Amino acid sequence: MLALTFDDGPDPRGTPAVLEALEAVGVTATFFVLGERVVAHSALLRRVIEAGHNLEVHGYEHLRHPESTRETVARDLDKALDVLADAGIEPTRWRIPWGHLAAFTPPLARERGLDIVGWTSDTHDWRGDSASAMVETLHLEYGGIVLAHDGISVGARRDTARATAELVPLLVERARSEGLAPGPLTPTWPVPIPVGNPNFHPGVVQPA
Repeated sequence: MLALTFDDGPDPRGTPAVLEALEAVGVTATFFVLGERVVAHSALLRRVIEAGHNLEVHGYEHLRHPESTRETVARDLDKALDVLADAGIEPTRWRIPWGHLAAFTPPLARERGLDIVGWTSDTHDWRGDSASAMVETLHLEYGGIVLAHDGISVGARRDTARATAELVPLLVERARSEGLAPGPLTPTWPVPIPVGNPNFHPGVVQPA
């Protein structure tokens, strides 16, 4: 298996193109969404849902946990969960912005019943590289979790996610040629590490 995951949407600058690319290759994926963008682009969120993709939580804003207090992150997470609940979504997974956990992050996830999910291969698509350049750098030997972005966030060196959308068919073709089945995260994905360990290793799941 190879899980395709997209962060920072829904965003009209990237999500529609990514959705079209996924539909063209007949693959669904997991989207880790930001609550503030769900509020701003609710119709686009509905498109993601109607296309059969999985929706999980990334936060309300894109907070750096090590630079924030537990109370600030808890409020941010709860606000995001409330927004998603209003849309009929009950996340079970939480991807931490930048993958940067604080000591309080795993206990907070456990309290909310969320698994923390990282990645095994990063497209670094925010840098604005071409799709062909990105697909060559990905390590897919054993499957895993690919990180990409359908949203454009502060610090990105691009204005659209066109290259990410162009990456989708290349990535799917490569995965299938290597005997991997691309798709969303599965309920048992993949290998757990102990809750309470603040040293997060991307690509594994911290269970609630």
